[in-house]
Amino acid sequence: MSEHDLPLSPSPLATENHCSPDLPEGWLRVNSLDMDAQGIARRPDGKVVFIEGALPFEVVSVQVGRKKSSFEHGIVTEIHHESSQRVRPGCPHFGLHTGSCGGCKMQHLEVSAQVAIKQRVLEDNLWHLGKVKAETMLRPIEGPTWGYRYRARLSVRYVIKKGEVLIGFHERKSRYIADMKVCPVLPPHVSRMLLPLRALISQMEARETLPQLELACGDEVTALVLRHLEPLSEGDKTLLRAFAAEQNVQWWLQPKGPDTVQLLDEGGPQLSYGLPDFGITMPFRPTDFTQVNPFINRVLVSRALRLLNAQKHERVIDWFCGLGNFTLPIATQAGEVLGIEGAETLVARSRDNHARNQVSRPQGQALAPTQFVARNLFDMTPEMLVADGTADKWLVDPPREGAFALSKALAELNENRDLRQGWTPPQRIVYVSCNPATLARDADILVHRAGYRCVNAGVINMFAHTAHVESMAVFELA
Repeated sequence: MSEHDLPLSPSPLATENHCSPDLPEGWLRVNSLDMDAQGIARRPDGKVVFIEGALPFEVVSVQVGRKKSSFEHGIVTEIHHESSQRVRPGCPHFGLHTGSCGGCKMQHLEVSAQVAIKQRVLEDNLWHLGKVKAETMLRPIEGPTWGYRYRARLSVRYVIKKGEVLIGFHERKSRYIADMKVCPVLPPHVSRMLLPLRALISQMEARETLPQLELACGDEVTALVLRHLEPLSEGDKTLLRAFAAEQNVQWWLQPKGPDTVQLLDEGGPQLSYGLPDFGITMPFRPTDFTQVNPFINRVLVSRALRLLNAQKHERVIDWFCGLGNFTLPIATQAGEVLGIEGAETLVARSRDNHARNQVSRPQGQALAPTQFVARNLFDMTPEMLVADGTADKWLVDPPREGAFALSKALAELNENRDLRQGWTPPQRIVYVSCNPATLARDADILVHRAGYRCVNAGVINMFAHTAHVESMAVFELA
């Protein structure tokens, strides 16, 4: 599930929603937003109404499209009193009109208010799902709100009846592709490329069998991965090469699954991004998981390491280490590092990235001894945890599913100390999350069973204008 497909939540973020009997019949006062950026109001009888396009403190009229016994869903039809936080959307394809793009949810809301809502989501999840309250809330991590999306998966469709190609995100609540001519959240040079890309694919012989285009921007290279269901002709490859030369992009072809992705033509510069605060360069393949927003990622890594505060005499484990986005920076500060990831292929890539960066380090600034191992992190046991050895500190950066098995194994070692065999728990855990619900679930285990305090928590506005909530929490052994 992507950040554009968050489920509708029938539970409001604010619990104090009051109907307004003084309003004209049919008008509603919006009290809060839900996790899908829908306004929440109550009818005089107390029934909850979720309203697309409405913001807190607005008075609106609504066209109801879906009714249940306890709630309704509708679309705002008229705003009688407008919120001071409402702004003009920055994209012509955003809105409630027919054919509008479903990629963003919050362009009509001022950015600082978006961040405040996400902070509220994090706090509510921690408390209501985990019964945990952070001792200190961290200042939100923010960055550019336009042109930030360096990773994107765009759908492609040749519309035979119209004789044209569409490339973009899906329409709001639809399986159809939005007729996107620009996309301000993509890098400007990529947004300008949308119409030329449509023209390119419309000329290709394979235009009816090209379902997807994936974007991956590095610091110097823009890579485009073209999914093709049938082999491409030499004529189509010639068209791709001409486009690459004109637009300064690198084509990769994907005939089947992600493991089949390969360059159209070998050679050329390598796709990579930098973490300049640590002197690290991270090569990656266009289908690898890397953070969508490189501006935020640099700040995120720096803050995580500052909170981790690894020392030269300490051993640190980086769980769900991926390509080493946190592991390699940790290796500039700690005495020993272990990176653990689920896939052996990623582990091999992490080792290669460590070796490449070790060679390029200035004299006297070598990376700490670092090992990478493959482990099924969704099937962790106390015995596996003990086998990986004692570490002074942990960094945990799981996918949306969270780190339930890892947290549970740690809790069991706290509750049954006979299992430890000399093993000791980490003094500090920095947990980076892309799902506040699973973070809250794991925080419940860490605080109420594993013996930790939640000392810090805060949001990361990785995906501006969307309802996606990234966050970070710090746990210390009580």
